[in-house]
Order: sequence, then structure tokens, then C-alpha cells
Amino acid sequence: MVVYRCFNCGREIDSESLRKRVRCPYCGSKILYKPRTRTIKVKAR
Repeated sequence: MVVYRCFNCGREIDSESLRKRVRCPYCGSKILYKPRTRTIKVKAR
């Protein structure tokens, strides 16, 4: 399951609720994005 975030209100939206239309169900914004995961760099000793 893919999770999107609304650019306007910042709420998380799952991909199942976006099957019918691409709009935020909370504020109606059309701008959604997938948040990137943070990578942690570990230095080798």
C-alpha cells in the first residue's frame, strides 16, 4: 500500500481512497506527493 501526503493540509492519504479521483478527501487539493524515506549513512570503521 502506497501512502501519499497532501501538500496543502499535510494529511496522509492511502492509495485505496485515491482510486476514484486524485484529490485530498480532507481539503480537496489536487497536489499530492509521496514522502521519501530518510536514509541513514553509516561509516565503516
